[in-house]
Amino acid sequence: MAVSNSRLRIKRGIRRKLSGTAARPRISVFKSNAKIYAQIIDDEKGHTLVSASSAELGATKNTNIELSKEVGKKLAEKATAEGISEVVFDRNGYIYHGKVKALAEGAREGGLKF
Repeated sequence: MAVSNSRLRIKRGIRRKLSGTAARPRISVFKSNAKIYAQIIDDEKGHTLVSASSAELGATKNTNIELSKEVGKKLAEKATAEGISEVVFDRNGYIYHGKVKALAEGAREGGLKF
């Protein structure tokens, strides 16, 4: 998987500053050309607690903003079932705009606080 140098540099700067704990895990976002994925991670243990993706919601074509928002809501629903209410948002080097912003707004609407 090729990652652009600028996004990788930004990603490293973000990860240097924030980390997920058991009390406040980290939401990590990944975008491919066709899908969008999100995970809630406890960095202290190195475990993924909850995950959601557009593939899980039955997306067959490219992900749009509405579908990204649904992924955020689905992630928040699963997190609430696991007892997670507060998280830290890691945009993973992507600009906070469009699909990434829609996923974050969907997670907030679903009940997650960050």
